[in-house]
Amino acid sequence: MTPQSMTKYILLCFSLLALLTLGADALRGAERPNVVILFADDMGYGDLGCYGHPQLKTPNIDRLAAEGMRLTSFVTGSWCVPSRAQLITGRYMPRIQFKGGTGAGGRGGLPASEWTLAEALRDAGYRTHMLGKWHLGYKDKQFLPVHQGFETWFGLPYSNDYIKPWVQTDEPLGLYRGDEMVEHPFDQDPLTQRYTAEAVKLIEQHSGEQPMLLYMAYAMPHLPLHASDDFRGSSQFGLYGDVIEELDWSVGEILAALARQGMAENTLVFFASDNGPWVEMPPRMLQAGNERWHAGSAGPLRGSKGMTYEGGPRVPAILRWPTTIEPGQVTPELVGMPDIYRTLLAVAEAKLPEHELDGHDLTAFLSGAEKRSPRDDYFYFRGQLEAVRVGDWKLRTASGEPELFHMASDPFERINRAESEPDKVAELTARMQAMADEVGTQVRGL
Repeated sequence: MTPQSMTKYILLCFSLLALLTLGADALRGAERPNVVILFADDMGYGDLGCYGHPQLKTPNIDRLAAEGMRLTSFVTGSWCVPSRAQLITGRYMPRIQFKGGTGAGGRGGLPASEWTLAEALRDAGYRTHMLGKWHLGYKDKQFLPVHQGFETWFGLPYSNDYIKPWVQTDEPLGLYRGDEMVEHPFDQDPLTQRYTAEAVKLIEQHSGEQPMLLYMAYAMPHLPLHASDDFRGSSQFGLYGDVIEELDWSVGEILAALARQGMAENTLVFFASDNGPWVEMPPRMLQAGNERWHAGSAGPLRGSKGMTYEGGPRVPAILRWPTTIEPGQVTPELVGMPDIYRTLLAVAEAKLPEHELDGHDLTAFLSGAEKRSPRDDYFYFRGQLEAVRVGDWKLRTASGEPELFHMASDPFERINRAESEPDKVAELTARMQAMADEVGTQVRGL
């Protein structure tokens, strides 16, 4: 073989290798699922038909549950910010150095050291889009979604009640697109419809050359409640029912768009609420049209938003992934919000951060390869650490006296068994103290 022939042969080999590599990358991209996160705000455990509500009509969310896996022991932060922090970073909130509040006027936000869900998936080749409420920092533009891994964002920087008379602030509550406020003031009534139209448009415009992450963080049913003219007065459950049924309509529209685009089979859809209902709302909220019955229901669970009884952190949660998750499953296995972050990085084949994560990879559990969730414990923070669940036992110390509940036989936390189970109290107290020391906080009540 002449030197010229050898050179041509080597170039041909490199060309073939490059084509094979490109083909493998394309196949890898096609196999990895799209990800759609549908995140309600303050929706309670008992607010959906598939979770037992006797009047609210939620056929689209119920169908989503029937086509996938419905979780009955899914836990997260007991209010907005820690829940969203767990989803976006896979970490308990005390690990994150926000350095300030993230509501109106707050100067805190996610530091650059956090490896966000959007950054991880974008780095792995995903197109990344967000709609709706952020609440993880806004005052400095570096904290906004488009500087945290999302290509696009249209939504609110924090909760929809950060306006007078509910919050005494002169900070304008406005809609952002990218990193600029584009509407102030604005009408909240059609907000769910506007977000839905944007979500459908993003799905319809998606080329399919790369997988997509779409994070839809609804403003509702956080108080003050708002529903469009199409849904106001349409339910049998008052204004709250109107709001929930409009959310259900929105879910249906997004699922239909996925189906029309041929994306449904290879899309992992995750639906959940950030925390339970605001039943114990502060006096500041009971004005300007808000009523106590405008909050949702935690169903049979004790407590509500802001509490570490189950009514605050245990929420409805559904996963549908037709190529992987067998339909019609209902599971009491313990799953936490940080697990969603860890699982999505796994299915996206994304790089993990070097720092400590609090989530577990659920892929084997979701596929049926494992019958048990990999999560054995969950720590409940409300500033300080207030409770822990390990297996079937939950210890809560926030009241100053230990409260021990056996969650398998008493999921509604009615019977305190601390007196009869001192060894279990001691064991779980030690677990709480070790975690508090690890993340740099205190155990409340000790």
